[in-house]
Amino acid sequence: MAQGKKLVIVESPTKMRSIQGYLGDGYEVLSSVGHIRDLADKKDIPAADKQAYGKYSIDVDHDFDPYYVVSDRKTKTVAELKRALKTADELLLATDEDREGEAIAWHLLETLKPKVPVKRMVFHEITKDAIQAAVGRTRDLDLALVDAQETRRILDRLYGWDVSPVLWYKVKSGLSAGRVQSAATRMIVDRERERMAFTSAEYWDVEAQASATGQSFGVRLVRVDGGQLARGTDFDDTGKLKKAVVVLTEAEVMALAAAVNDAGAATVSKVEAKPGTRSPYAPFTTSTMQQEAGRKLSMSAKQAMSVAQRLYEKGYITYMRTDSVALSTQAIQAARSQAVALYGDSAVPLKPRVYKSKSKNAQEAHEAIRPSGENFRTPASVSSQLDREEQRLYDLIWKRTVASQMSDAKYETTTVTLESDADGKRLEFTASGTVYTFKGFLEAYEEGRDEKRNAQDSAENQSLPAVAVGDELAMADAEAKGHRTTPKPRYTEASLVKALEEHGIGRPSTFASIIGTVIDRGYASKRGQALVPTWLAFSVVRLLEQHFADLIDYDFTAALEDDLDAIARGEQNRNEWLRSFYFGSDAHVGLRQVVDNLGEIDARALNSTRITDTATLRFGKYGPYLEVVDPANPDAKPRIVNVPEDLAPDELTPAKAQELVDAPVAGDRVLGENPENGKIVVVKDGRFGPYVQENDPVSDEDEVDTETGEVVEAAPKKKSTKKKEAAPKPRTASLFRSMSVETIDLETALQLLSLPRVVGKDPESGDEITAQNGRYGPYLKKGADSRSLESESQIFDVTLEQALAIYAQPKYGAGSRRASSALKEFEADPVSGKPIRIRDGRFGAYVTDGETNVTIPRGRTPDDVTFEIAVQMLADKRAKGPAPKRGAKRTTAKKAPAKKPAAKKAPAKKALTDDQKAAARSEAAKKAAATRKANAIAKADAARKAKAGS
Repeated sequence: MAQGKKLVIVESPTKMRSIQGYLGDGYEVLSSVGHIRDLADKKDIPAADKQAYGKYSIDVDHDFDPYYVVSDRKTKTVAELKRALKTADELLLATDEDREGEAIAWHLLETLKPKVPVKRMVFHEITKDAIQAAVGRTRDLDLALVDAQETRRILDRLYGWDVSPVLWYKVKSGLSAGRVQSAATRMIVDRERERMAFTSAEYWDVEAQASATGQSFGVRLVRVDGGQLARGTDFDDTGKLKKAVVVLTEAEVMALAAAVNDAGAATVSKVEAKPGTRSPYAPFTTSTMQQEAGRKLSMSAKQAMSVAQRLYEKGYITYMRTDSVALSTQAIQAARSQAVALYGDSAVPLKPRVYKSKSKNAQEAHEAIRPSGENFRTPASVSSQLDREEQRLYDLIWKRTVASQMSDAKYETTTVTLESDADGKRLEFTASGTVYTFKGFLEAYEEGRDEKRNAQDSAENQSLPAVAVGDELAMADAEAKGHRTTPKPRYTEASLVKALEEHGIGRPSTFASIIGTVIDRGYASKRGQALVPTWLAFSVVRLLEQHFADLIDYDFTAALEDDLDAIARGEQNRNEWLRSFYFGSDAHVGLRQVVDNLGEIDARALNSTRITDTATLRFGKYGPYLEVVDPANPDAKPRIVNVPEDLAPDELTPAKAQELVDAPVAGDRVLGENPENGKIVVVKDGRFGPYVQENDPVSDEDEVDTETGEVVEAAPKKKSTKKKEAAPKPRTASLFRSMSVETIDLETALQLLSLPRVVGKDPESGDEITAQNGRYGPYLKKGADSRSLESESQIFDVTLEQALAIYAQPKYGAGSRRASSALKEFEADPVSGKPIRIRDGRFGAYVTDGETNVTIPRGRTPDDVTFEIAVQMLADKRAKGPAPKRGAKRTTAKKAPAKKPAAKKAPAKKALTDDQKAAARSEAAKKAAATRKANAIAKADAARKAKAGS
């Protein structure tokens, strides 16, 4: 880099390229590719510091001093940044303007240790005007924001590393607990508990068609003899009435419906018309964008944030992590101008709308999420530059922003009440219809809605004819309608984000990763858009509620967020707050005291849920199952009944549990006799999946159930005291994924038992080639060389010629046979020059150009990946560098106790030069040789002494 240039460091390679073009030759823009340092793993802490930092990489006894290391993947990045800094005359830290961005800037400052002036450059959109303006209004690093982010990181490390091991020992290995993650999991479980405790109530009404002046409309019975008819909202969650209303039986309602049809007419008794207005919604915050992307675009929170990140880095929208609903003066003018151009002068009010954020959070000091620039680009004008997902989200953001500055919508709701005498009773029916007299902002945008309970009671909007009190209308098609109350709907990602924000738990910028972790850990699965908790989540939440009640309390978790915000505003001292949280105070029991005084935890009780008097749901190492006790013989070994994986907890009612218990046993079904050895072949459904097994022939005392095919053994004879030799284990074989316990036959079972199948011998090497099924699917094996097959059926069908052809192809790389089985193919990657393909791998679909592989993230399918997305994914993966090798050493940097000025952190340990490394290896080799020589002499002396003694 030429002398005199200014070095600008951003987080993203995409952002780097855009900003470089806006700043010109006087600047060099480089990327840190996210964080460059983090808390050390235990193995990376030197022996001298193990005592202080060894448990958490944090010295809890000395102001919670953290021990940071430079990531293995970032050593090359750091070296490149240091080289560029040597010839720069100024350093501009241009990371994102939030806590995390401020922390990344601070870590860069600590690691690079620049000797030139350093400035903090911030912007909330990547446009030429915004970037050039940001260069002219730099500021100092905000250490309060750095403190807040560092406190959050330390807090999460203490919480996770103290609580997670308890879950490993008492529930299941590999689990994790987190400050916000655990509260979110509890929310999902609490909602399922409400659904499990819910008792549905039945109620009936009458629906009919009324007609006037040739126009018909639907009406619903609401009163009988002046008494209000029951609706879903009149019942509580136990199915009992909350107030005095009329509840009709099915027979009564059917009689009324018949009487209404016989009467054939009703009189208008009341007509009410009420005007109303609806105001537009505020522009998007991170939270509301995630919610709407979920409702309208069916995007997960993680997917929405990923797409928004790309739009921001490409310069199409403003920064997407924000709690603010404010718009700049230029943005307000741009939105109003587009509204007028598209919908006319009346589309906007006389005065611009000003929205104020309710958040106290100091983290987001910028605008709402909106299209970038002083003149918004319409979705149609940018469609050719964006992929499908980017187009959809940009369209949503554009509409929301423009609508936020438009006029109120005006409407009129008319309610018509009809009276009819039928079956000796006075019946009242109502119908409602809403007509918009001025659509206003609804011309551009209407917000999506979450699922509501008892939605069947909501009247459908319809067009009503002009009627007056006293008019007689024809009535026909009266029908009795039965309804049942419904429990609260399960959370979707959108409604969970909304609930977390309402409770003040977490921050919108972290919601996507939190929900992703909840799903990845197996605490919830998605059924459509709904988040269904697993029984594993029930066990985890039960443990946390019983032994870490404060940490999973919603109010306590929200208070932690408020405290972290206070630290960010400089109103709270970081060290004092951490000391109170960890060691405790007068108002709060510390985390350390809780962990040190856990006492005994009954793992069996923790993982048990009573379903009926005889059936208990247990969660074991391999998943949920029912343990069923025989009431006639309670001391006998309980029977184990598998629970279907797709059965939600609230669906495991006592009746369903009994159904599973009473179901015919598909396992141990006799398929027939193996003609080669006379053994009986049976199919079983085991804990690890269905399989077939060879058993000894059925004895005369044993019977076979004619309905289920189950072998019923005779009563056991009295055991002999004489020790018997262990019987050989029966031969077994797992069923293929395409097979089922109910349909498998003897012929197929014998084929499975015969595996591995010998395909033939390689004529060149003479090695035997076999076909078999394994943990990762069907494959061929020749000596130590194995090759995957395309399908399980090939195990029985593949010929020697086909097997030899498979072995003749390269095992790996672009030339292998898997290259032809790509799920999707694109043009050549601009960097590697090789075609990009999407393949189905062992761990899911992934993008590859033959050199770099990157897994398609959860929540996105191969169909969602366009050429542009694939190129970006590969570029991001290359920028991260190769994954670290096990046992690889990291460059460590210990943080100094002093906190105030950023530059007071201790420097990273210097890496050895090549000459120093060679000298060290030489010295180690000399020591090893001397040790071997000394050992040999000692051994020889010992041998001589032994010989002399004999």
